[in-house]
Amino acid sequence: MARDYNAEARNHPDHRYAYEFDYLMHEYMLRTLSPFFVEGNALELGCFEGHFSHLLAQRFASVEVVEASADCIPVASEKVKRSVKFHHSTFEKFEPTRRYDNIFLIHTLEHLDHPVEVLRRIAGWLSEGGRLFVAAPNARAGSRQIAVKMGLIDHPAAVTAAEAAHGHRVTYSIDTLCADLRAAKLRLVTEGGVFFKGLANFQIDAALRADIISKEYLDGCFELGRVYPDLCSSVYAICERDILK
Repeated sequence: MARDYNAEARNHPDHRYAYEFDYLMHEYMLRTLSPFFVEGNALELGCFEGHFSHLLAQRFASVEVVEASADCIPVASEKVKRSVKFHHSTFEKFEPTRRYDNIFLIHTLEHLDHPVEVLRRIAGWLSEGGRLFVAAPNARAGSRQIAVKMGLIDHPAAVTAAEAAHGHRVTYSIDTLCADLRAAKLRLVTEGGVFFKGLANFQIDAALRADIISKEYLDGCFELGRVYPDLCSSVYAICERDILK
């Protein structure tokens, strides 16, 4: 069945595609990943409305984006307001004309029907010494494990109805994420978690609006996530092409 990428990116009355917490997470994600950046250009795979694209454009002189939703591209382009090249394509059909030093697949891998096959394609787009940065929502996040104990979801790796409506196909943990990357013949540089998380995204948004929690609290959760990666909001891995395979 053909997918409607525009519909998957839309908000619904009872659940959003992205919450304010998701945008706050971008800064923590960059704080975690940036020590591993390679000098050169960047390719972002999947941009939604361009918040992460904007942050990448501040760090790299040359940024390209591949996005399957035609509705998202003009919104992202307006947000970036600088020279970022957008490609309207799926990853399965995209044909790059050059190689990339830094490729970002941030909260996108879980949307793919055939993640290992796509990862193998992406590996071929990396320059010599280039790196792929992958992050995904964590099945074992504290908030999801609490939801299981509350009876809201059957098991931590379940794909909820709301997630399925937004195109999710799988919910990764650190071990399953790394397994897919290895199956794609990518060499792991490092992996871990970002931001210790005990509340759902909408709960964090509400707590921030009510001044129940502060930016300092969020910073504390980020630092605690370095100690407990398995309970973090997101899991990540940084990879290079395995030239021996």
